[in-house]
Amino acid sequence: MHLHRASLSVAAAVVVSALGVAACQSTPHETSTGTTGDASVAARAAAGQPAPTPAAPQVTVQPRPEFPARLPGLGPRTLAHVPENTRQVLLVTGAGRTSASSTVVLWRRVDGRWRPGAVWAAHNGYRGWTDEHHAGDLRSPIGVFGLTDAGGRLADPGTGLPYHRSGAFSTDDTGLQGESLNGVFDYVVAINYNRRPGTSPMDGTRPLGGNRGGGIWLHVDHGGPTHACVSLSRAHMRQLLRALDPAAHPVVVMGDAASLTR
Repeated sequence: MHLHRASLSVAAAVVVSALGVAACQSTPHETSTGTTGDASVAARAAAGQPAPTPAAPQVTVQPRPEFPARLPGLGPRTLAHVPENTRQVLLVTGAGRTSASSTVVLWRRVDGRWRPGAVWAAHNGYRGWTDEHHAGDLRSPIGVFGLTDAGGRLADPGTGLPYHRSGAFSTDDTGLQGESLNGVFDYVVAINYNRRPGTSPMDGTRPLGGNRGGGIWLHVDHGGPTHACVSLSRAHMRQLLRALDPAAHPVVVMGDAASLTR
């Protein structure tokens, strides 16, 4: 069948019109998200509806640490010997009754709660710990002892304790495992076991008698066990000296873990 040119024009127009309708119907699906969102907000505003509020970012709240009201790891008998006015406790915990290795933590009491410092590695007596120390037994005494006096071969690093500097804080001896003891007394804090508080660590007064030993100090570590003292790294000894405050009535609580829980 042959159509006239006019008929072809009419037919073409009908096809183009149909394509246009289809294109208009597909336009909303091809509109960008941003345009649709703007239109939605505009529509809400025209209708008197408030625009949606963006969700606030979630914030993770870290719980406040709970500090203990009593020193952990200590039993009633040990705690009974910690003075009521003490606000600094150097806790020396031996790895075992016969071990020469310990850990040390300086605890501070703030607002009735005990806050721990860093954990430091330490050495103690070669044969471990004892409830009744005697001279030469190579064991560190168990108990609670004041920390009132300091000193050393080197200058005061900034402690609040009375500090006695002297060249007498030196030795040419070797340790129990043959290690050099050079510099071990560069910094010391006297442990008030069988000594007279308020005097230089060099004071040789022994209230319990010479057979009960004495001269037990915190001093610089030499990489091995001690005769009865407690030794810390040089850096930690300096930190300890600067941290100890006479007004806080500091004490050392020392012994193997099992003994301290009594």
